[in-house]
Amino acid sequence: MGKTMGFYYLCDYNIYRNMKRIQEIDEYIFEVLVPKYADFDAAHKEDHALTVIGQAMKLMDDREEWLLSQAEPSGEWAVEIDRQVLKMAAACHDLGLVNGRDRHHLDSGVIIRNDEELRRWFTPEEIEIIAQAAEDHRASGTSTPRTIYGMIVAEADRVIDTETIIRRTLQFGQKHYPDLSPEEHLQRAVSHLKEKYGRGGYLKLWIPWSDNARRLNELQDLIADESALVPVVRALADKLSCI
Repeated sequence: MGKTMGFYYLCDYNIYRNMKRIQEIDEYIFEVLVPKYADFDAAHKEDHALTVIGQAMKLMDDREEWLLSQAEPSGEWAVEIDRQVLKMAAACHDLGLVNGRDRHHLDSGVIIRNDEELRRWFTPEEIEIIAQAAEDHRASGTSTPRTIYGMIVAEADRVIDTETIIRRTLQFGQKHYPDLSPEEHLQRAVSHLKEKYGRGGYLKLWIPWSDNARRLNELQDLIADESALVPVVRALADKLSCI
């Protein structure tokens, strides 16, 4: 009887410890890390961090249904994923913007590895996974992310929504090229959209069960028709007072 009671007590204690760990991680993410994004450019504010976290969690949850639909799912997609490691990676992915944009993905990795708070909840191996996911998320990167965590964070960072993408492109231009004329802002935005999101652009998608592929195809149709694209960009620029 005593052994049985001891077993249940140990189970209850482990459940309590895990719940407390999750609560502490969430508090650190939403009360300490996400507010740091308030100091970044308009395209990378707190709403961006929250979107990437939410998308990463959704991609993890949607994976099970996709795996069940596959006759022979690839082993790389069936590996175990730790929800807290993924959540932290998504929260930390753009912290390096504190030092500017050029090397922000690499700076994010440095910040993560030097964050003593993370050692309260994660092993050194898990912290390295979090750091690598941040380093590998950048859209202009030419290499495949090293882990499934990096693939999911990179995909979550690529929320393919036409209005959101155009708005963020214009906001980035406002922040970093304040001396451009209204028409120059417009042309810079159109050029960037073609270079990154157009057919043959450098944006890469990684997750086969994501909705991004379909949405990207629709966006590419718009980008391919400049006579349709320019009025859309101009209308959003007017809302943001870029033009």
